[in-house]
Amino acid sequence: MGGFIKKLLLLVLGVFLVLQFIPVDRSNPESNQAEDFLVATKAPEQISSLMKSACYDCHSNTTVWPWYSYMAPASWVVSSHVEEGREELNFSIWETFDLKRKDHKLEECVEAITEGWMPERGYVKMHEEAVLTDEQRKVLAQFFTETRANL
Repeated sequence: MGGFIKKLLLLVLGVFLVLQFIPVDRSNPESNQAEDFLVATKAPEQISSLMKSACYDCHSNTTVWPWYSYMAPASWVVSSHVEEGREELNFSIWETFDLKRKDHKLEECVEAITEGWMPERGYVKMHEEAVLTDEQRKVLAQFFTETRANL
């Protein structure tokens, strides 16, 4: 029985090692700073700080890739979440959006923040700095609402 378990563990370890060679995109595309949401809206420091800690890892080209994003299979999950987040809303290219899209995205931001489904629970579990208090959620929602009104 002991020989079987040893062989099984070696097989699992071998598969794990092979998985590490499957490439994952962890790039941060270059961006024009002037197109960034925080720059374009002249966001106050409090807003900038909140968004960088709670939003920008998945919704910008300035992702900070954590250590576990280099270990399969977690690397696949993280890379996929960042890709999906950037597709949904990339704050790094904010100024490339037309007014209708900006309006819609700001409306979605208010909804996501006030209803509490952003930042995602899984992200917050791994990034305690992304936990938003009720007051911080109100401040962000207010900023998004004001920005929307000034489009």
